[in-house]
Amino acid sequence: MDHVIKRRKSPRLRYFDYSSSSYYFITICTNEHKCFFGKVDSTPDNGKMTLNAYGKITERHIQEIVKRKPNIMLDKYVIMPNHVHMILSLNEDSIIPLSQIVGSFKAGVSREIGFSVWQRSFYDHIIRSEADYKRICEYIENNPAKWALDKYYTSEIF
Repeated sequence: MDHVIKRRKSPRLRYFDYSSSSYYFITICTNEHKCFFGKVDSTPDNGKMTLNAYGKITERHIQEIVKRKPNIMLDKYVIMPNHVHMILSLNEDSIIPLSQIVGSFKAGVSREIGFSVWQRSFYDHIIRSEADYKRICEYIENNPAKWALDKYYTSEIF
């Protein structure tokens, strides 16, 4: 019996230089969407993410992205129970591709926590206009308030 190995389709935009100067909206999900990072205390139209120890490790590694690499700016981020959203901007001197930046971040968090935390890939969106940027910033800011609507919503923390 022949076994066909399917190649994963890359989520990256073909022929785009991901080390080029641009703004990127990144979403990184935990393995099996497990809620590793804390919980959201939500009331109608309001939500506040309370980070646990794993969430605090993740936050420190997010902030270290810009400390270690001065050609990268972190504009906005939110850590949710089972995923992270952030806007990163690379300046014209950047030679490090986005996938390497995210991979290094994911590896550092997993190494410190002691097990593989993340899904294999990540979602990215190249921000191309000010209106797009504002819409994404609003989405990040409102994400905790909408946690109960998430299809992986749970109050259970691992």
